[in-house]
Amino acid sequence: MSAEPRINDRIRVPEVRLVGPSGEQVGIVPLAKALELAQEYDLDLVEVAANARPPVCKLMDYGKFKYESAMKAREARKNQAHTVIKEMKLRPKIDPHDYDTKKGHVVRFLKQGDKVKITIMFRGREQSRPELGYRLLQRLAEDVQELGFIESNPKQDGRNMIMVLGPHKKKTEAMAEAREAQAARKADAPATTTRRDRVAGEEPTEAAAEASAEEPAEA
Repeated sequence: MSAEPRINDRIRVPEVRLVGPSGEQVGIVPLAKALELAQEYDLDLVEVAANARPPVCKLMDYGKFKYESAMKAREARKNQAHTVIKEMKLRPKIDPHDYDTKKGHVVRFLKQGDKVKITIMFRGREQSRPELGYRLLQRLAEDVQELGFIESNPKQDGRNMIMVLGPHKKKTEAMAEAREAQAARKADAPATTTRRDRVAGEEPTEAAAEASAEEPAEA
C-alpha cells in the first residue's frame, strides 16, 4: 500500500476537519466545500490524519511539501552517524613505546566518537597471569578517561581478555567538531600565488616591471 496521503479527489469522505494554509483551524466542512476552497487558493487538499473522525485535511502545495520533505530526509541521512566499534590488540608485557602508540590510536578513535574494543592476547604461560591483562586494561582506561569510559568491564574470553571503551562524545558531535576544525584550517591557510597561477595576459605587477627594466639588453 502507498504511504502517501490521499489528496484532492482521492479523498472519499462526506466531511473533513479543515486546516487552512497558515495552520488556522477552519473547522468541520463538507468535502465539496473543502475542495472548493483548495481551488480558490490554488492549493491541494491533503489528508494529514486519516484515522481521525472526521479525517483532518490541510490546504497546501503538495508538490512543494513533498520536495521539502525529501530534502529534509536527505539531509537527515547525510548527518546520520553510526557508532563504529574499533578494535585494538595488546600483549600483557607490551613495551612502553608500543603502549604509547596503541594508546594514541585509542585516543583518536574515542575523539571520533567510536567505541573501542581492547583485546589482551595471552600466550603460553601468560595465561596463568590474567592479573597482568587486567592491570593493563585498567591503566589504559585511566589514561583515556577524559575521552572515554569503561562500557564493558574486563572479562576473560578464552585466551584473551576483552574490555570495551565508550566515547564521552556522541558520533554526531565528533563529526561536527571535525567539520568546524577543517573549516577553521581552511580559513587560516594563507593564500599563495605563484607564477603558474597567473592568468595569461595579466598585466605584470609594478615590482615585476621595474625588475624587467633593470635587466641588461641582449647584444
